[in-house]
Amino acid sequence: MKGVSGMNYPHKGSTRTGWRPRALEEAAWSDACGLDDLALLDDGHTAYTTQLDLDDRWPVRWTTTWNSGPNTSVTYPVQDLNEVDFSHTVPVRRFTWRTDQEHRPDLAYMTATDRHHGFESFEEECLLVVADFAADLVEALCQPFRLRFYVGGKKVDHTPDYLLLTRHGPVVVDVRPAGRIRPRDSLKFAAAAEAALSADWRFAVVTGWRTHVWGAVDAMSAERRPLDNVLGIQGQLRRAVTQGTLRYGELVERCSLPAVARAHALHLLWRQELGVDLSGPYGDESLVRLAPRMPS
Repeated sequence: MKGVSGMNYPHKGSTRTGWRPRALEEAAWSDACGLDDLALLDDGHTAYTTQLDLDDRWPVRWTTTWNSGPNTSVTYPVQDLNEVDFSHTVPVRRFTWRTDQEHRPDLAYMTATDRHHGFESFEEECLLVVADFAADLVEALCQPFRLRFYVGGKKVDHTPDYLLLTRHGPVVVDVRPAGRIRPRDSLKFAAAAEAALSADWRFAVVTGWRTHVWGAVDAMSAERRPLDNVLGIQGQLRRAVTQGTLRYGELVERCSLPAVARAHALHLLWRQELGVDLSGPYGDESLVRLAPRMPS
């Protein structure tokens, strides 16, 4: 597959419902959780698949349109999604800022890409932050393409919110708060899921986050940028949890400068060099561990 910097993605099996979150253990360690473990996902769109025109030639008739610059677009049949060069794509529709609009577009910085990405709601901003933390992210494309599909012989268009390029393959994501998904939304989500599945990509509708997840990730994101370790505090933090887990408050108190240690602890948690238990509220009572070393 062509992609960012010519990255080749491994083959990954897909399902019509998107991700299959693995069951969280009693202690849900942040360093071991992926985006699929942290998100609340909706699969109600699967019931609408039967309404789609999915004859033998649908991968040719259904199309995706991508923009590569002002007034420059290219259209691919769905069967050729894996031929798209993601490195030159720009959003297929513009973000708008007006005083009377109900949504709130803005830009969010992501450490994985070292630049800002657009969002149109607080829920989308949350997705970008959590994806930056847990999705093994390479690139994030907002409003990535316009999907044209058919229902009862009629053309319908849908623009997914994001295409996340991860080290495990592309993921098409729509963001919609629970309780605000209408039947016409579910129909579009079903079409996006089929298009993603045809390319062996994943698809998900993110409706929110598991309990305690957003508070912890939001706190860690405060120290996500590079942090100078001139006082050696990060080494003190790592050594303190070498023998086992500690409560967050106790961990920072074991360092020479506890107030400074709090910032460095958040930085190491964001980098997943330390892990915090997400099964409870984030705070001084949270359990923290040294992240297990990944096999080389």
